[in-house]
Amino acid sequence: MTTIDRISTALARIAPSRTNAMTDRAIALRAAGHDIISLSVGEPDFATPDHVKAAAKAALDADDTRYTAVAGTLALREATVLHFRRDLGIAVPPSQVIVSAGGKQAIFHALMATLDPGDDVLIPAPWWVSYPEIVRFAGANVVALQTTPAGGYRVTPEQLEAAIGPRTRWLLLNSPGNPTGATYSAADLIALGAVLRRHPQVLVLSDDIYAPLRYTPGDHATLAVACPDLAPRVLTVSGVSKSHAMTGFRIGVAAGPAWLIRAMGTLQSHNSGNACSIAQAAAVAAFNGPQDFLCDWRDRFRVRRDRVVAAINAIPGLSTPVPDGAFYCMIDAAPLMPRFGGDDEALAMHLLDHGVAVVAASAFGGRDGFRISFAADDEKLDRATARIAKALT
Repeated sequence: MTTIDRISTALARIAPSRTNAMTDRAIALRAAGHDIISLSVGEPDFATPDHVKAAAKAALDADDTRYTAVAGTLALREATVLHFRRDLGIAVPPSQVIVSAGGKQAIFHALMATLDPGDDVLIPAPWWVSYPEIVRFAGANVVALQTTPAGGYRVTPEQLEAAIGPRTRWLLLNSPGNPTGATYSAADLIALGAVLRRHPQVLVLSDDIYAPLRYTPGDHATLAVACPDLAPRVLTVSGVSKSHAMTGFRIGVAAGPAWLIRAMGTLQSHNSGNACSIAQAAAVAAFNGPQDFLCDWRDRFRVRRDRVVAAINAIPGLSTPVPDGAFYCMIDAAPLMPRFGGDDEALAMHLLDHGVAVVAASAFGGRDGFRISFAADDEKLDRATARIAKALT
């Protein structure tokens, strides 16, 4: 006997995004009249640049509302080539670029196109919430590489070497990282590359979506540039969501070996087809247009980061390292966990009861703490950290 509401085995292996779930819960509480400050969502609070909005309006006025090539318009793929060369140092032709409906879709397609049941995927933890769920949906195994604040939340070559096995298919690297803000230097990547050379079966997904939001001096480092001989097995993912405050436009871009881009295109052709034509036109303007506003945004994020880190580290029982990039703090609350039965989800709900939405560390493969986003104005951040202090002291 069967039931009408039976879901697939693949879907049953995964859980809904807990960052989205906390954001939805905060929205519902606000709608019910509660005063909630949300530090759970990962998007800039700045307005989309005017030249980007103008390009979207112009595309609408020109009736640019039809299907495009599945891999994206040539104009956007050429603009993406410029972005990869200028901002990441990667030289690729348009034929090795694909445009998707957000960076998340690009990652989903890359993994689904290459993983078989029983394959292993190495993921540094704490990790972005969707990485392990996509791997599990594909029937592959998540192999966690646990990192620590003392180590800058970075994987060591020794860890990587010990974790690689005969079924290892991918290593996922996110720099700057969500949820920790951890950033790999060129020297870090060269050391990891020395390990990867000994294991030619391992592909690397380099998620560089936060590259424009780095607070350390020097150029952004990415594996395909630090170790150019490994580039034929590296997929680099980027986009406009974080750098240009365009989360709702849903545009991600990826560059990699031709065979992998073709495979991702095949899957995308049956999944969504092309990304929104209007959003693609806006993304062309984002990549080709002025980038000087990013200096101001970085400076403002840096000030917020330092403000939040100081406030959190002043609360008894809480501590956080200074993130090198992105706009998140991963906060350790281990001394306080006995009050919550060792359950960081209970801690997150306690803070929500006191008017602040955060995401439990366990949602990211961590423990005994929570993540906050400092992509909010100073007044909200001050009120939020004051509420956290009051709730926990």
